[in-house]
Amino acid sequence: MSRQGDEEAGRKAGKTRGKRRQPLKATPEGLERSALYYLERYDSSSGHLRRLLRRKILLSAKVHGTDPDEGAAAVERLIARLTGLGLLDDARYARERVRGLLARGTSAAMIRAKLRAKSLPAALIEAALEADENAGPGRELRAALRYAKRRRLGPYRLENRPGERAERRERDLAALGRQGFDYETARRVIDSEDPAALEAELDTG
Repeated sequence: MSRQGDEEAGRKAGKTRGKRRQPLKATPEGLERSALYYLERYDSSSGHLRRLLRRKILLSAKVHGTDPDEGAAAVERLIARLTGLGLLDDARYARERVRGLLARGTSAAMIRAKLRAKSLPAALIEAALEADENAGPGRELRAALRYAKRRRLGPYRLENRPGERAERRERDLAALGRQGFDYETARRVIDSEDPAALEAELDTG
């Protein structure tokens, strides 16, 4: 191919890459396909799925002139049907998310924030937290230990030189604080000389 041909092919390829794919017209059938495709890949709360589908409706109204009110009504019917089929279950979703987040060392405050962002009602979030098998005063400390271990903070830090842990104490405390842990919980973890004993104490408590 000549140099001129290469340049022409490059311009065409650039134009093709530069084109944004136009959103599809929102129809009840299309919304259902989108919802099922999403649920095949991810678990979701009804509120989060509703928000995703409404975004499609607004794009469709803007590009294709479809009626947003009709689209919203179609979404509500779809959400009700998926809930009836058991494909959406906000209480189950809340319980599973709480369990998974606690296992990663997430504080109760951060869990509440994450689940509110998924449009879950506060009552369901609190019920899921209370239903957790580790619910109680030691849960926050257990979660903070898990987070510190995962991020190698405080007693879990791999020191490259003597005194590095002490130098980074305030930074490590702040890291736990940003995750929603209170100062006393963060201090107990970061200043612990034997985190394994602290975990064992929680297991026997």
